[in-house]
Amino acid sequence: MTAPDAGRGIWDGEETRTFTGLPRDSFRILHVSTGNVCRSPITERLTRHALADRLGDPLWGGLVVESAGTWGHEGAPMEANAETVLAEFGADASGFMGRELLDEHVIMADLVLTATRDHRQQVISMGHSAGLRTFTLKEFTRLVKAIDTATLPPLEEGLVIRARALVRAAAALRGWLLAPTAEADEVFDPYGAPLPFFRSIGDEINEALDPVVTALTGVPART
Repeated sequence: MTAPDAGRGIWDGEETRTFTGLPRDSFRILHVSTGNVCRSPITERLTRHALADRLGDPLWGGLVVESAGTWGHEGAPMEANAETVLAEFGADASGFMGRELLDEHVIMADLVLTATRDHRQQVISMGHSAGLRTFTLKEFTRLVKAIDTATLPPLEEGLVIRARALVRAAAALRGWLLAPTAEADEVFDPYGAPLPFFRSIGDEINEALDPVVTALTGVPART
């Protein structure tokens, strides 16, 4: 899919963004960390893996999953330990290249999931009406768990419509369901750490993603 020119995006009045060259029936998930070589690549590829596992559809019903870093190592490969962790989950790490977070990435994203609260604040500070669609990963997981998925549009209406409704529902709950501690919504940086710590972060991310992907697709993980 060809990325649209960020300057050609317009607000369509229905809490979605329409771009020349970007089909309306798509939903972009953007994962954000610092360097885009550890946490956000793991989260991006685990999300793709989980969606493919549940849906068996390479296009995931219009869901597009990407990542970037607030201090992104543009063009860099992901860390070797991150690749190892993904391989142990059976996820594909091939072809990854780091990206620096740009305005156009935030503009195009329908949901931004960050590793930490600082990343979330950095995304929101970029503007583009990002506040209602930007969460830390663990924050979004906590909110999603509180949503009755029976209130979401049925899958027959399409994954994109369901995903947009899920984001709106999570945003509406944000002020009511607070984290038990400040650290509860954080995924800590494993950069430079040994493989066991990367594995623990991979497990943490995978656990946080499971209820999100289940709510999006209506399909639980295989046991």
